Amino acid sequence: MAKLGRQHTDATHVLGAVRSLNRLGCAIETLQAALNALAVVAPDWLRAHTDPNWIERYGCSINDFHIPQGETARRACAEAIGDDGHRLLAAVDTKAAPGWLRNVPAMVVLRRVWLQNFQVAEPPTEGSQGDGRIRWRTEAEGIPAALVMVASPYDPDVHYAKKRATTWIGDTVHLTETCDDAQPLLIVHVATTAAPIVDRAVLDPLHAALATKDLLPARHLVDAAYIDADGLVAAARDHDVVLTGPVSKDNQWQARTEGAFTIEAFHLDWDRKIATYPAGHDCRSWHPNHNLGRTVIRIRFAAQHCRACSLKPRCTRSQRRLLTPRSREEQDALVAAQARETSSAFAVDRRRRAGIEGTLSRGVRTMGLRRSRYLGLARTHLQHLLTAKAINLGRLAAWIGDTPAGRTRRSAFARLMARPTAA
Repeated sequence: MAKLGRQHTDATHVLGAVRSLNRLGCAIETLQAALNALAVVAPDWLRAHTDPNWIERYGCSINDFHIPQGETARRACAEAIGDDGHRLLAAVDTKAAPGWLRNVPAMVVLRRVWLQNFQVAEPPTEGSQGDGRIRWRTEAEGIPAALVMVASPYDPDVHYAKKRATTWIGDTVHLTETCDDAQPLLIVHVATTAAPIVDRAVLDPLHAALATKDLLPARHLVDAAYIDADGLVAAARDHDVVLTGPVSKDNQWQARTEGAFTIEAFHLDWDRKIATYPAGHDCRSWHPNHNLGRTVIRIRFAAQHCRACSLKPRCTRSQRRLLTPRSREEQDALVAAQARETSSAFAVDRRRRAGIEGTLSRGVRTMGLRRSRYLGLARTHLQHLLTAKAINLGRLAAWIGDTPAGRTRRSAFARLMARPTAA
C-alpha cells in the first residue's frame, strides 16, 4: 500500500451541551428528570405513588434547591435525596407497576446514577448495627471511574475529565491532517471520544481507519500524550508508520543527577535474561510482569552486591537496585525514539506538527469546535465531521485561488525589535 507523506494529529476538549454538575447536583437533577418524565408518560401512576413533600423539594429548578453548608448537613441532605430516589425505584419495581416504566430512559438513568452514588446499608438483623438506610458513597467506598460515571441525566455519554489544569464535562475531538510541503493542508480523519479516554488509546483505531481509506501516512507527527512504547511498536508493526514525537521522560532521580546510573548504564542480555551492573555484577532475577496489557521486566539486583558496592550512591538509595524496562521490542523502540529527538530532522518535524494547533484554533474561534451543540456522542461527532469538511472546503478554495496562507501574527514590539538598527 502506497503511503502518503506526513500527517499530524492533536486534540482539544469539547464541552457537552449540558450543565456542569457535581455529584450531588447530578443526583438531584436526575431525580427531577425522572419525575418529570413519569409525569408525562404515567401521570396517574405517579400521582398515586409520589410523596406530597416532593412537590416542594423537586418541583423547582436545581438552582433553587437548597443544599446546606457543612459536610455533615450536606451528607444528610444527600442521603435524604437518595432515600427518595430509592423509594421511587422500589415502587417502579413492584409487580403492580406497569413493566414498561422500568424502561423509561429517565428511569434507566436514575437507576444507574443511584447505583453509582448511593449504597444500601446492611439491613438490621439480630446482633448487627445496620439500619438498612441509603448511604451516600464516599470516594473510599467505591466511586466508579470517570469513563462510566454519569455526569448529566440528559446526556449519559458525557463524562468528567481533567487534563493538566483543564477540567470539563464533555468529550474530546482528535483532528488528523496532512502537512506536506507544496500540498494543501486537509483534515483526513476526525475522532470524537469520551473525555476520559487518553490520547494514546486513539492511535490504533485511527491508523486502522486511515488504512481502510488508503490514507496512512509514512510519518505521523504527534505530541507526547499520544506516544508510549507499545504505540511506537504497534504503529510500525501493524501499519508501517513511523510515529514521531517526544517520548515520556525518565523521572527517576538518577536521570536528574549528573553521573548517576540510569537504565542505559546497564547491559541487558535479552537472550540470556541477564542484566550487568556497571561495576560488573550480574543479575539473574529477571521476571516479566504483565499488567493492563503491558509487559514490564522486573530486574532486581542482589542486596549483598549493592551494599558492598562503592558505586551505590550513584545507583540507588534503596537497599538494592530495581530496573523496570519494557519488553525487548518496546525498549528498543523507546531507545530509538529518544535518539531521534536529538536529530535536526526531529526539530523540523516538531515545528511542522505545531500547525495542527492552528487548525484547532480556527475550529474553536470561528466554528465553535469546543462546544457541542447536541446531546449524545454520535451527534457531537457529526458536528465535528461537518466542521472538518467546512475547514477543508475553505482550504481547497484558497488553494485553487492561489490565496497565500496566513502568517503567524507578531506584536508591534516584536516587529520593531526584529528590524536591523541603523548604523
